[in-house]
Amino acid sequence: MKMDAIGSAYGAKNDCLFFDMDDTLYPLSTGVNLACRKNIEEFMLQYLNIEESEVPRMCLELYTEYGTTMAGLKALGYEFDNDEFHAYVHGRLPYETLKPDPVLRNLLLSMPQRKIIFTNADKAHTRQVLKRLGLEDCFEGIICFETLNSPLEPADFMDALDDNQVLAGGDQEPNTADRTDASRISSKSPILCKPSLEAFEAAIRIANVDPEKTIFFDDSARNIASGKAAGLYTVIVGSSVLVPGADYALRSIHNIKEAIPEIWDGGEEQMEEVIQPAAVETVVLA
Repeated sequence: MKMDAIGSAYGAKNDCLFFDMDDTLYPLSTGVNLACRKNIEEFMLQYLNIEESEVPRMCLELYTEYGTTMAGLKALGYEFDNDEFHAYVHGRLPYETLKPDPVLRNLLLSMPQRKIIFTNADKAHTRQVLKRLGLEDCFEGIICFETLNSPLEPADFMDALDDNQVLAGGDQEPNTADRTDASRISSKSPILCKPSLEAFEAAIRIANVDPEKTIFFDDSARNIASGKAAGLYTVIVGSSVLVPGADYALRSIHNIKEAIPEIWDGGEEQMEEVIQPAAVETVVLA
């Protein structure tokens, strides 16, 4: 027996669940993360003319300091089109390693709360991953790169969308003025993303949730700390050890029902330590 989740104080019944996506809804072992980092390094080398010997160190340092390497590059003054960056970095990922996950799908569909993806990734990548996992209809909406870095005010931008849409650009065709604004923002504006507290505050506002009744799932210790600072209940995924700011530690997203039964039944004011078997293997459909 292994301790795969540890609970601390649990307050009012939750109304909403925020889920990170990459390395949270699927395991790191798929190789998508590694391929993404390789593509970022190639972009830095080929399009930004950064010295090859400096690229790996710089990529890691910018990710560590700014939350994403892209945000760090923009902060240093590098100018490039956001869409072109995302197309290069995500356009050659091994998406075929992601398989439908009916176990997770059934868990998500059984949860009575609102469920929203909160990711630093762009809209196209997010939709591709969710489709590959068979989870594209399990979430009310998606807060992604375009949501937080829109030329329009985030709240106004979201209000213009239909239900069950990405909480970002939707599929609407912008007018000429919008394209001009988007191009300007795309090349020069700083990037808003996790783990910045401002990104969490924006997500909470856009989704119109009460942070004290919202649980946030993420594989990043830095994001967990920021989520806690924003007032969210927090779950570190992929670890059996609590990190600073985490209310729960969850080895696998598949163990969520055993670890946090309060999501389904309302639970108690205080959650006891949950002892459970090793993480369930991901079930895939060939």
